[in-house]
Amino acid sequence: MPHVLFIWNDEIEEYIAQHGVTQEEFEEVVLNSREVRTSHSSGRPIVFGPTSTGKYLACVFEYVDADQVIPVTAYEVD
Repeated sequence: MPHVLFIWNDEIEEYIAQHGVTQEEFEEVVLNSREVRTSHSSGRPIVFGPTSTGKYLACVFEYVDADQVIPVTAYEVD
């Protein structure tokens, strides 16, 4: 994914943290993703990928426009 502006707020950051994921890890996975898929459960965009901390994450977000996304959730997958 090219340059992206992430729109964070305290609620989103806290929700993702409950899943053991940091803001930095989320952004790393989204920015380094090669393929954006559609989540089967929510219909939102989802990407998968490794972090520099050794996790493999699923990151769900919503597009505001071509350059801005709102994080929705993230979680570690096998």
